[in-house]
Amino acid sequence: MKPHSRSIAMQQPRITGAWRAVGVAVVLGLGLGSGAARAHAGLPETSNVTLRRGHPEDFFVGATFGAVISRDRGQTWRWVCPDAMGYGGWRPESYVWRESGELLAATGNALLRSKDGACSWAAHPAFKDTWVTGLAAHPTDDAVLYVATGRSTAAKNGVFRSEDGGETWRPLPLQREGVLFSSVRVSTAAPGTLYVSASDTTRMYLFRSDDAGETWEELPQVFPELVRPFDFVVTATDPVDPLRVWARVSAQGATHILQSTDGGRTFTARSGAGIDDVFVNMELSADGGTAWVSTYNSFFRSQAGGAFDKLTLPTGNACATRVGDVLYGCGSPWLHDWSLARSTDEGTTWEPLFSLENIQGSHQCPAGTPVRELCPSRWPQLAETIGAPLYPDGVPDAGVPDAGVPDAGVTPPPDGPGDGGTKPPAKSSGCAAAPASTLLPFLFLLPLWRRGRRRVDPRP
Repeated sequence: MKPHSRSIAMQQPRITGAWRAVGVAVVLGLGLGSGAARAHAGLPETSNVTLRRGHPEDFFVGATFGAVISRDRGQTWRWVCPDAMGYGGWRPESYVWRESGELLAATGNALLRSKDGACSWAAHPAFKDTWVTGLAAHPTDDAVLYVATGRSTAAKNGVFRSEDGGETWRPLPLQREGVLFSSVRVSTAAPGTLYVSASDTTRMYLFRSDDAGETWEELPQVFPELVRPFDFVVTATDPVDPLRVWARVSAQGATHILQSTDGGRTFTARSGAGIDDVFVNMELSADGGTAWVSTYNSFFRSQAGGAFDKLTLPTGNACATRVGDVLYGCGSPWLHDWSLARSTDEGTTWEPLFSLENIQGSHQCPAGTPVRELCPSRWPQLAETIGAPLYPDGVPDAGVPDAGVPDAGVTPPPDGPGDGGTKPPAKSSGCAAAPASTLLPFLFLLPLWRRGRRRVDPRP
């Protein structure tokens, strides 16, 4: 498949029969206990995008049904099933794709790694007793990585640093019992400056370090103008000024976007009365003058310190990733005809890159790897769901040649997992949808179901 060459400012929603079927399957699964739909509670959509550092031809797109990978600048796309990644119900929200080819993913539970271009995955044993809630890489040396943990208030959590690309991890002095660490960000303007958000049962915190994590300043956060604020998370650092940092906090059903110009000591709300939607992620332009916020349903932009305005696109499961002067955005294919697009004018117009029905089978991996062993048998179910051809090349096993795709910088062994980890169990994760003929009467539930997914205050 070749990327669309047109730029677009608006498109009409497109909902195919396959999308309608899977959408209702999700609704029925949530309400009636369907194991297939419940395994991945969400419509089949993209949710984040990561480009391999130093290799703009390599894309890794997280999705509600695993991931999709392209190694040829988006000409072809193939599927990595969630079973092969072994993450269970904890879908990764962020990835790091190192220049060497190694992939890391923070799932909110395990820290997953792949050393062979997404063919084999293993959970890092250093975090088997805690939950990895945040992952960040040094802006110029991706062998330097940081994670934050936050399993429960009864356990000790903290921040960890790796200087060998994630092989080994050292706990930094910021370790606390009863505190949940939610996110870690490395300043792109001054990589020795780190920001970490956290909370306990009564307070919310921002911790800042100016010496790569060896010492920390504790900055409790209070928002007297908000009623019952919760879920404070640091979201981005300014590319030019290390004292400028962004965060978000929830209150009364709205997401409030915050900016600090004094290193996190004080924050000012930049989203007015707040955004009535679930926050997904945030990006900044290279000069820090433009900010984008993606939510579950919409996409917002602030320019030159102005208000956040809702853009026409993307819509539905929006995400944002900036690489150089290019902004990449996820979008729901049941609202427009693409699942990933790029913009070179700060989000005003978008050039589609691919839609889910263009996925050409499972990721090509060597024999013996989890992706090769598990994903091909699950592909027919997903292909029917998303309207993709079962065998794009007309050959039943065309999606899984023995040779595999060109490696991601680390040559995998020919007949075994390249990660040295335990192969995930070969059991179905439930990516199939129920037959369309049994689901169409429930189509009216789709908009209500989607709009109904809102973050709520978890406290009584």
